[in-house]
Amino acid sequence: MASAPCVSVRHLLRITQQLFVYYQKCLFFTIAYYPSQSTSPMADITYHNYINDASREDAEAYHATFQACKGGLTPQQIADYYSQWGASGKYDIHLGTCRYLGPMQAARAIGAYFVTNRENVRILDVAAGTGKVGQELHDLGFRSLDALDPSEGMLKKANERGVYTRTFQIFFELNLPIPDDSYDCLVVVGGMGEGHLPLESLYEMIRLVKPGGLVCIAMREEYLQYVEAYKDKLQPLMERLEREGKWYLYKKESVPNYAFGKDGIIFQYVIQ
Repeated sequence: MASAPCVSVRHLLRITQQLFVYYQKCLFFTIAYYPSQSTSPMADITYHNYINDASREDAEAYHATFQACKGGLTPQQIADYYSQWGASGKYDIHLGTCRYLGPMQAARAIGAYFVTNRENVRILDVAAGTGKVGQELHDLGFRSLDALDPSEGMLKKANERGVYTRTFQIFFELNLPIPDDSYDCLVVVGGMGEGHLPLESLYEMIRLVKPGGLVCIAMREEYLQYVEAYKDKLQPLMERLEREGKWYLYKKESVPNYAFGKDGIIFQYVIQ
Protein backbone atom coordinates (compact mmCIF):
# COMPACT_ATOMS: atom_id res chain seq x y z
CA MET A 1 0.00 0.00 0.00
CA ALA A 2 1.34 3.42 -0.95
CA SER A 3 2.03 5.78 1.93
CA ALA A 4 0.17 9.09 2.21
CA PRO A 5 2.08 12.11 0.92
CA CYS A 6 3.90 14.04 3.62
CA VAL A 7 2.59 17.57 4.17
CA SER A 8 4.71 19.79 6.38
CA VAL A 9 3.20 21.70 9.29
CA ARG A 10 4.56 24.92 7.79
CA HIS A 11 2.71 24.25 4.53
CA LEU A 12 -0.54 23.56 6.39
CA LEU A 13 -0.16 26.78 8.36
CA ARG A 14 0.38 28.73 5.15
CA ILE A 15 -2.78 27.29 3.60
CA THR A 16 -4.76 27.98 6.77
CA GLN A 17 -3.53 31.58 6.83
CA GLN A 18 -4.50 32.13 3.18
CA LEU A 19 -7.96 30.70 3.78
CA PHE A 20 -8.42 32.92 6.83
CA VAL A 21 -7.47 36.06 4.87
CA TYR A 22 -9.87 35.09 2.09
CA TYR A 23 -12.64 34.45 4.63
CA GLN A 24 -12.07 37.85 6.25
CA LYS A 25 -12.27 39.61 2.90
CA CYS A 26 -15.49 37.83 1.92
CA LEU A 27 -17.06 38.47 5.32
CA PHE A 28 -16.14 42.16 5.26
CA PHE A 29 -17.81 42.81 1.93
CA THR A 30 -20.81 40.61 2.66
CA ILE A 31 -21.52 42.77 5.70
CA ALA A 32 -20.36 46.15 4.41
CA TYR A 33 -21.70 46.33 0.85
CA TYR A 34 -25.35 47.23 0.38
CA PRO A 35 -25.90 48.40 -3.21
CA SER A 36 -28.11 51.47 -3.53
CA GLN A 37 -31.13 51.08 -5.78
CA SER A 38 -30.06 54.21 -7.64
CA THR A 39 -26.52 52.99 -8.34
CA SER A 40 -25.98 52.70 -12.08
CA PRO A 41 -25.46 49.13 -13.34
CA MET A 42 -22.09 50.08 -14.84
CA ALA A 43 -20.90 51.58 -11.55
CA ASP A 44 -22.02 48.44 -9.73
CA ILE A 45 -20.17 46.17 -12.18
CA THR A 46 -17.05 48.34 -11.94
CA TYR A 47 -17.22 48.12 -8.15
CA HIS A 48 -17.41 44.32 -8.06
CA ASN A 49 -14.72 43.87 -10.72
CA TYR A 50 -12.30 45.98 -8.69
CA ILE A 51 -13.17 44.43 -5.32
CA ASN A 52 -12.75 40.87 -6.59
CA ASP A 53 -9.14 41.47 -7.68
CA ALA A 54 -8.00 43.93 -5.01
CA SER A 55 -6.05 43.47 -1.81
CA ARG A 56 -7.99 43.96 1.39
CA GLU A 57 -6.51 47.46 1.90
CA ASP A 58 -7.27 48.57 -1.67
CA ALA A 59 -10.74 47.06 -1.53
CA GLU A 60 -11.52 48.87 1.71
CA ALA A 61 -10.35 52.18 0.20
CA TYR A 62 -12.39 51.67 -2.97
CA HIS A 63 -15.43 50.71 -0.93
CA ALA A 64 -15.16 53.89 1.16
CA THR A 65 -14.91 55.98 -2.01
CA PHE A 66 -17.83 54.18 -3.61
CA GLN A 67 -20.09 54.98 -0.66
CA ALA A 68 -19.77 58.70 -1.44
CA CYS A 69 -20.46 58.27 -5.16
CA LYS A 70 -22.96 55.40 -5.35
CA GLY A 71 -26.01 57.62 -5.86
CA GLY A 72 -29.28 57.85 -4.01
CA LEU A 73 -27.94 60.35 -1.47
CA THR A 74 -28.87 63.98 -0.92
CA PRO A 75 -26.09 66.60 -1.09
CA GLN A 76 -26.24 66.96 2.70
CA GLN A 77 -25.94 63.20 3.21
CA ILE A 78 -22.89 63.16 0.96
CA ALA A 79 -21.37 66.09 2.85
CA ASP A 80 -22.01 64.35 6.17
CA TYR A 81 -20.40 61.16 4.90
CA TYR A 82 -17.30 63.06 3.76
CA SER A 83 -17.20 64.90 7.08
CA GLN A 84 -17.08 61.64 9.04
CA TRP A 85 -14.63 60.09 6.60
CA GLY A 86 -12.30 63.08 6.83
CA ALA A 87 -12.53 63.40 10.60
CA SER A 88 -11.71 59.70 11.01
CA GLY A 89 -8.28 60.23 9.48
CA LYS A 90 -8.85 57.39 7.02
CA TYR A 91 -9.59 59.59 4.01
CA ASP A 92 -5.96 60.56 3.47
CA ILE A 93 -4.92 56.94 3.99
CA HIS A 94 -7.51 55.56 1.58
CA LEU A 95 -6.69 58.18 -1.04
CA GLY A 96 -2.93 58.32 -0.73
CA THR A 97 -0.75 58.73 -3.81
CA CYS A 98 -0.50 54.95 -4.19
CA ARG A 99 -4.20 54.95 -5.17
CA TYR A 100 -5.09 58.52 -6.17
CA LEU A 101 -3.04 60.86 -8.36
CA GLY A 102 -5.72 63.51 -8.92
CA PRO A 103 -4.38 66.23 -6.59
CA MET A 104 -0.80 65.84 -7.80
CA GLN A 105 -1.72 65.83 -11.49
CA ALA A 106 -4.09 68.80 -11.22
CA ALA A 107 -1.45 70.82 -9.37
CA ARG A 108 1.08 69.92 -12.05
CA ALA A 109 -1.31 71.16 -14.76
CA ILE A 110 -1.89 74.45 -12.94
CA GLY A 111 1.83 74.89 -12.39
CA ALA A 112 2.42 74.47 -16.12
CA TYR A 113 -0.04 77.31 -16.83
CA PHE A 114 1.19 79.68 -14.12
CA VAL A 115 4.94 79.44 -14.55
CA THR A 116 5.93 82.70 -12.81
CA ASN A 117 4.64 84.91 -9.99
CA ARG A 118 2.93 81.92 -8.37
CA GLU A 119 2.84 83.48 -4.91
CA ASN A 120 0.36 86.09 -6.18
CA VAL A 121 -1.96 83.76 -8.12
CA ARG A 122 -5.30 83.58 -6.31
CA ILE A 123 -6.76 80.06 -6.43
CA LEU A 124 -10.08 78.67 -5.19
CA ASP A 125 -9.96 74.96 -4.40
CA VAL A 126 -13.54 73.69 -4.83
CA ALA A 127 -14.46 70.44 -3.05
CA ALA A 128 -11.17 70.91 -1.25
CA GLY A 129 -11.63 67.96 1.09
CA THR A 130 -8.72 67.57 3.48
CA GLY A 131 -6.57 69.95 1.45
CA LYS A 132 -4.59 67.51 -0.66
CA VAL A 133 -4.73 69.77 -3.73
CA GLY A 134 -3.88 72.83 -1.66
CA GLN A 135 -0.83 71.07 -0.24
CA GLU A 136 0.38 70.11 -3.71
CA LEU A 137 -0.09 73.69 -4.95
CA HIS A 138 1.64 75.13 -1.90
CA ASP A 139 4.59 72.81 -2.52
CA LEU A 140 4.82 74.34 -6.02
CA GLY A 141 5.04 77.87 -4.65
CA PHE A 142 1.40 79.01 -4.72
CA ARG A 143 0.54 81.00 -1.61
CA SER A 144 -2.88 82.63 -2.12
CA LEU A 145 -5.16 79.62 -1.72
CA ASP A 146 -8.80 79.49 -0.57
CA ALA A 147 -10.73 76.27 0.11
CA LEU A 148 -14.43 75.58 -0.35
CA ASP A 149 -16.14 72.43 0.91
CA PRO A 150 -19.49 71.76 2.65
CA SER A 151 -18.02 69.13 5.00
CA GLU A 152 -16.94 70.34 8.43
CA GLY A 153 -14.72 67.33 9.12
CA MET A 154 -12.93 67.73 5.80
CA LEU A 155 -12.27 71.46 6.22
CA LYS A 156 -10.98 70.94 9.73
CA LYS A 157 -8.29 68.65 8.33
CA ALA A 158 -7.62 71.09 5.48
CA ASN A 159 -7.10 73.96 7.92
CA GLU A 160 -4.59 71.90 9.87
CA ARG A 161 -2.29 71.94 6.85
CA GLY A 162 -1.82 75.70 7.18
CA VAL A 163 -1.81 76.34 3.42
CA TYR A 164 -5.17 78.11 2.98
CA THR A 165 -5.83 81.82 3.47
CA ARG A 166 -9.60 81.42 3.79
CA THR A 167 -12.05 78.53 3.93
CA PHE A 168 -15.74 78.45 2.99
CA GLN A 169 -17.88 75.70 4.52
CA ILE A 170 -20.66 75.92 1.93
CA PHE A 171 -21.98 73.99 -1.05
CA PHE A 172 -20.73 75.15 -4.43
CA GLU A 173 -23.86 76.55 -6.06
CA LEU A 174 -25.02 79.56 -8.03
CA ASN A 175 -24.74 83.05 -6.52
CA LEU A 176 -22.14 82.28 -3.89
CA PRO A 177 -21.25 85.16 -1.54
CA ILE A 178 -18.03 85.73 -3.49
CA PRO A 179 -17.57 88.68 -5.91
CA ASP A 180 -17.18 88.23 -9.67
CA ASP A 181 -13.65 87.79 -11.04
CA SER A 182 -12.22 87.03 -7.60
CA TYR A 183 -9.72 84.38 -8.66
CA ASP A 184 -7.01 83.73 -11.21
CA CYS A 185 -7.70 80.01 -11.04
CA LEU A 186 -10.37 77.62 -9.83
CA VAL A 187 -9.61 73.93 -9.40
CA VAL A 188 -11.93 70.97 -8.86
CA VAL A 189 -10.47 67.58 -7.96
CA GLY A 190 -12.79 64.93 -6.53
CA GLY A 191 -15.83 67.17 -6.84
CA MET A 192 -17.23 65.49 -9.93
CA GLY A 193 -19.26 62.34 -9.31
CA GLU A 194 -22.73 60.95 -8.70
CA GLY A 195 -24.64 63.48 -6.58
CA HIS A 196 -21.69 65.89 -6.50
CA LEU A 197 -21.25 69.11 -8.52
CA PRO A 198 -24.13 69.67 -10.97
CA LEU A 199 -23.76 70.91 -14.53
CA GLU A 200 -24.90 74.38 -13.48
CA SER A 201 -21.76 74.76 -11.39
CA LEU A 202 -19.84 75.55 -14.59
CA TYR A 203 -21.58 78.92 -14.77
CA GLU A 204 -20.44 79.81 -11.27
CA MET A 205 -16.88 78.72 -12.03
CA ILE A 206 -16.83 81.10 -14.98
CA ARG A 207 -18.26 83.94 -12.88
CA LEU A 208 -15.62 83.62 -10.17
CA VAL A 209 -12.54 83.51 -12.42
CA LYS A 210 -11.01 86.57 -14.08
CA PRO A 211 -10.64 86.80 -17.88
CA GLY A 212 -7.42 85.04 -18.77
CA GLY A 213 -7.70 82.88 -15.65
CA LEU A 214 -7.88 79.10 -15.58
CA VAL A 215 -10.58 76.61 -14.62
CA CYS A 216 -9.09 73.16 -14.02
CA ILE A 217 -11.44 70.19 -13.58
CA ALA A 218 -9.96 66.75 -12.86
CA MET A 219 -12.17 63.67 -12.69
CA ARG A 220 -12.37 59.96 -13.45
CA GLU A 221 -12.87 59.49 -17.17
CA GLU A 222 -15.44 56.73 -16.60
CA TYR A 223 -17.80 59.21 -14.91
CA LEU A 224 -18.45 60.72 -18.33
CA GLN A 225 -19.96 57.37 -19.31
CA TYR A 226 -22.12 56.32 -16.37
CA VAL A 227 -22.84 59.31 -14.12
CA GLU A 228 -26.28 60.26 -15.39
CA ALA A 229 -25.82 63.97 -14.69
CA TYR A 230 -22.69 64.07 -16.90
CA LYS A 231 -23.24 61.43 -19.60
CA ASP A 232 -23.73 63.18 -22.96
CA LYS A 233 -24.24 66.43 -21.02
CA LEU A 234 -21.06 67.69 -19.37
CA GLN A 235 -18.80 67.91 -22.40
CA PRO A 236 -21.58 69.27 -24.67
CA LEU A 237 -22.20 72.05 -22.12
CA MET A 238 -18.48 72.81 -21.94
CA GLU A 239 -18.39 73.06 -25.73
CA ARG A 240 -21.51 75.25 -25.86
CA LEU A 241 -20.01 77.66 -23.34
CA GLU A 242 -16.94 77.85 -25.57
CA ARG A 243 -19.09 78.66 -28.61
CA GLU A 244 -20.78 81.38 -26.55
CA GLY A 245 -17.40 82.95 -25.84
CA LYS A 246 -17.39 82.26 -22.09
CA TRP A 247 -14.13 80.31 -22.14
CA TYR A 248 -11.93 78.31 -24.49
CA LEU A 249 -10.35 74.89 -24.16
CA TYR A 250 -6.68 75.30 -23.29
CA LYS A 251 -5.96 71.62 -22.81
CA LYS A 252 -7.72 68.30 -22.32
CA GLU A 253 -5.45 65.61 -20.95
CA SER A 254 -5.93 61.92 -20.21
CA VAL A 255 -4.20 60.74 -17.03
CA PRO A 256 -3.34 57.02 -16.74
CA ASN A 257 -3.82 55.45 -13.29
CA TYR A 258 -5.64 58.54 -12.07
CA ALA A 259 -7.54 56.73 -9.32
CA PHE A 260 -7.45 53.06 -8.30
CA GLY A 261 -5.71 52.19 -11.55
CA LYS A 262 -8.44 53.82 -13.64
CA ASP A 263 -7.80 56.62 -16.11
CA GLY A 264 -8.72 60.21 -15.42
CA ILE A 265 -9.19 63.35 -17.46
CA ILE A 266 -8.19 66.94 -16.78
CA PHE A 267 -10.08 69.77 -18.49
CA GLN A 268 -8.36 73.16 -18.58
CA TYR A 269 -10.42 76.13 -19.75
CA VAL A 270 -9.29 79.74 -19.99
CA ILE A 271 -11.91 82.39 -19.20
CA GLN A 272 -12.60 84.96 -21.93
